[in-house]
Amino acid sequence: MSYKENVKLLKQMRKLALLGGGEEKIKKQHEKGKLTARERIKLLLDEGSFVEMDMLVKHRTRDFGLDKQRVPGDGVVTGYGYIDGRLVFVFSQDFTVFGGSLSETFALKITKIMDQALKVGAPVIGINDSGGARIQEGVRSLAGYAEIFLRNTLASGVVPQISAVMGPCAGGAVYSPAITDFIFMVKNTSYMFVTGPNVVKTVTHEEVSYEELGGAETHASKSGVNHVTCENDAECLQQIRKLLSYLPSNYLEDPPKIESTDDPNRIDDELDEFIPENPNQPYDMHQIIKRVIDKDSFFEIHADYAKNLIVGFARMDGFSVGIVANQPEHLAGVLDIDASVKGARFVRFCDAFNIPIITFEDVPGFLPGTNQEWGGIIRHGAKLLYAFSEATVPKITVIVRKAYGGAYDVMSSKHIRGDVNLAWPSAEIAVMGPKGAAEIIFKKEISNAEDPEQMLAKKEEEYREKFANPFLAAELGYVDEIIEPRFTRQRIIQALHMLQNKVDSNPAKKHGNIPL
Repeated sequence: MSYKENVKLLKQMRKLALLGGGEEKIKKQHEKGKLTARERIKLLLDEGSFVEMDMLVKHRTRDFGLDKQRVPGDGVVTGYGYIDGRLVFVFSQDFTVFGGSLSETFALKITKIMDQALKVGAPVIGINDSGGARIQEGVRSLAGYAEIFLRNTLASGVVPQISAVMGPCAGGAVYSPAITDFIFMVKNTSYMFVTGPNVVKTVTHEEVSYEELGGAETHASKSGVNHVTCENDAECLQQIRKLLSYLPSNYLEDPPKIESTDDPNRIDDELDEFIPENPNQPYDMHQIIKRVIDKDSFFEIHADYAKNLIVGFARMDGFSVGIVANQPEHLAGVLDIDASVKGARFVRFCDAFNIPIITFEDVPGFLPGTNQEWGGIIRHGAKLLYAFSEATVPKITVIVRKAYGGAYDVMSSKHIRGDVNLAWPSAEIAVMGPKGAAEIIFKKEISNAEDPEQMLAKKEEEYREKFANPFLAAELGYVDEIIEPRFTRQRIIQALHMLQNKVDSNPAKKHGNIPL
């Protein structure tokens, strides 16, 4: 063939690749409220920045009539581009081609960009919309999944990995997003499960819909698999862009710092009156966070899961920071199994990617009960303790109110290498609450008193005066400073600047054995 004929053929093949499964299937994708693979990439990346790789790759299968159905690109669009001028690698599964099913060559396209991302230190974003393994290829498609899983694992902690589930993601396919750092899902159009409703019905006789079993809201509130829920494809892609603005491109870089328009010395007098007089009265910790961080900078993660703990990213004087905070408005802010796992995963991500951790503490302890004990609260609570202890990034803690028992130790205390530990005058740092402590310490006096209730109240107050305050902890150096709440923003920002060049390390080892 001549050069001109080759160019003509190239143009024809490019045209075929751009059409994916064809106009009819593209129309069906749109009717479901979903964008196509290429439309998604266009919205995700900076305009005109996408460079496609392997556009002309075709599958190699000859069985079951597939030799007559060879579409250029083979059902996944891969390449690289830029988000806010920063390099990222992306793959976008195309449901219009074989239902987005994964073949051997489909997997090779994905692993190629993952390998390249590791070499150059850039994030990987995977857009999932697939019916699963291409059955006609048998074990070769399963091998393809395993190749992707391996690279997800090797890339973990090296570059950020973000998964957008924007359609079906079932069977073995779910384990790639599960290994990545964050999963975004879209209401009503995306779902994830290992086994679908039909298999569930056969095995357990449960009747359940796709949405109930593995929809975005189910995984956001019940399983914790989904980190961020979005209304539609466009919002999902914009939220991913926003998340990346807080993250470095790889573990060797610091997260991006922006010029802040919010005064670092801003004082909020209302914080001085924010904590209720009644120590058992709830309040919304979000309000404290929002008053302290740079204005409108909070990006919450896992907002609908384990609501007794808040985690998310924010900025302080332009610095990217991770926020971990007990939420008194939900379960009084106790730590339970779900909250411990949620917090541990977030803390480990921040530590892996050099993001300072700011902890707002108001925790009465770990949740009691047979469900928690039998469910392994000891092991799961230890995950959060392990994560905070292991973290070498700057760690700043503000004890807002309660800091009781082992939960005080766990929540980034001075004893597990907290760098700057502050307390409000309302802080209560003790082994347990005043009432419980009084009942144990003064048991005889209370039982022998003419009015046991009055004696209990008296002894409770005695204990409160002695221990349920921050002064003994400050005297011992466990709290670096007791501050008036209105100065919280200023003190945290001062600490962040001081800790910019912090260097800390863990003992030499292959890796630790976190209590999984």
